[in-house]
Amino acid sequence: MTTPNPLEDLRERLRQFAAERDWQPFHAPKNLAMALSVEAAELLEHFQWVSEQGSRELPEATRAAVREELADVLLYLIRLADELGVDLAAAALDKLAANAARYPVEKARGTSRKYTEL
Repeated sequence: MTTPNPLEDLRERLRQFAAERDWQPFHAPKNLAMALSVEAAELLEHFQWVSEQGSRELPEATRAAVREELADVLLYLIRLADELGVDLAAAALDKLAANAARYPVEKARGTSRKYTEL
């Protein structure tokens, strides 16, 4: 028995959603990347002018709005990856491994410096 893959499920649902609406002509990678950027900017709006502590203690209404924007970002990211033939889970694991090599624990622990400055 295989383990369900939520990213694969979302990808398939997004494909169906777009196909039912005949949106494929509009889902060029360029357009999806721009839409992703717009949604990320909408997410940022909720944190603009909020202190670091305030960003950790968002009011419930703001937290609900942030949740929706996070979903928008994720959905556009999955759609973009699908259009480009990128396996997001594999790409993320590869990037995590690369970051582990760039930021060894003994050098990176407790610092926010970039790997080139460690």
